[in-house]
Amino acid sequence: MLDLGLIFVAAVLVNNFVLTQFLGLCPFVGVTGRLDNALAMGAATAFVLTLSAAVTHLLEHLVLVPLDLEYLRVLTFIVIIASLVQLTQVTVRAISPLLHQVLGIYLPLITTNCAVLGVALLSLGQGFDFVDTLVYAFGASIGFTLVMVVFAAMREQLVEAQLPVAFRGAPIVLLSAGLLSLAFMGFRGIGS
Repeated sequence: MLDLGLIFVAAVLVNNFVLTQFLGLCPFVGVTGRLDNALAMGAATAFVLTLSAAVTHLLEHLVLVPLDLEYLRVLTFIVIIASLVQLTQVTVRAISPLLHQVLGIYLPLITTNCAVLGVALLSLGQGFDFVDTLVYAFGASIGFTLVMVVFAAMREQLVEAQLPVAFRGAPIVLLSAGLLSLAFMGFRGIGS
């Protein structure tokens, strides 16, 4: 049980794949303009990321490895992720049209989020079993959502701030992302 806790904390804070491994930067920098959008994007990504990691783990160990088809890993994982995003989009549209409208273009963008594929591949590379993969993926998705929400809150504050002209727009976004990344890298000392 302790190992699962360490995997979870490591995925959320220590090895946060957005700020320490630099995966999933597109939605992090581009989407997080408002707090509610960041939370919705984080929740949708969390669902797809966790589900895709579970499905790809099963596919890897039940189909690709026994049939000696590991060379098809990336291609099949991309197809699985795209299918799960479409399934999520159809489900959200049927269950909550308002949420589907709020998510808008963000939901299909999850397909191109390299973090979803990255987490699936990283969990395989670390030799996790199925339960470890679920915990790792869920922790990674919580870490992604946390970073999206924190960065959106920072950006909402930056809109109101009086910044020098040279720092407005992309420069302050990149500077803020770098500082937030440094803050998360401070968690590297945990557990050592």
